[in-house]
Amino acid sequence: MKSVAALLLVGMLILWTELPTGSAWSCPPVQVTCALHNPPNKCYTDRNCPRYTKCCKTFCGRRCILPPSPLSYG
Repeated sequence: MKSVAALLLVGMLILWTELPTGSAWSCPPVQVTCALHNPPNKCYTDRNCPRYTKCCKTFCGRRCILPPSPLSYG
């Protein structure tokens, strides 16, 4: 029974670390993909990125990007 509780706790910790960090914007959609079989990734999660950036899928691998400017919505 203790092992089940420990496994549940580990699972909850893993889910907690993957929660969004409170940013209100999401990654832009990718319309084109590159021809590389294994494109290079500069990041894997938002935690690998500097403050105010997100780890997003781009046309060729994942990288840290800045949020869109408020002027781009208007």
